Amino acid sequence: MNQQCIFCRIVAREVQTKLVFEDEEVIAFRDISPVAPTHILIVPRVHIASVNDLDQSDAGMVGRMVLRAKEIAKEEGIASSGYRLVFNNGPDSGQVVKHLHMHLLGGRPLGGKLG
Repeated sequence: MNQQCIFCRIVAREVQTKLVFEDEEVIAFRDISPVAPTHILIVPRVHIASVNDLDQSDAGMVGRMVLRAKEIAKEEGIASSGYRLVFNNGPDSGQVVKHLHMHLLGGRPLGGKLG
C-alpha cells in the first residue's frame, strides 16, 4: 500500500466511496467526477502505478478486471446498449491517479472521440 495514493486509501477503507463491487483482488467504485451516467473505476487492490508497470504475472488480474467490468455493465443495465473500457497510462493520457485503474463508461452515446 502507498499511503500517498488515494486508491490505496480507498482499498484500505480510509476514504469512503460509493462501492459497487469488491473481492480479494479488485475493488470497483463510482468515479467522483463522472463523465458519463455510468462511470465506475475498477482498481486492483495491489498498488501498481500504471500499465507500464504490469508484468506477465499480472495478466490474470487484468483479465479479471475486464470480466468484472462486463458483469458490472450488465448489473448497471448498459451491457446491451454499449459501454467503453479505458486504461489511461501516463500524463499525456490524462492519468491523474498513479494506481492502475480501468474506467467503465456508459449510459449514453459516447461518440467516437475519447477526449
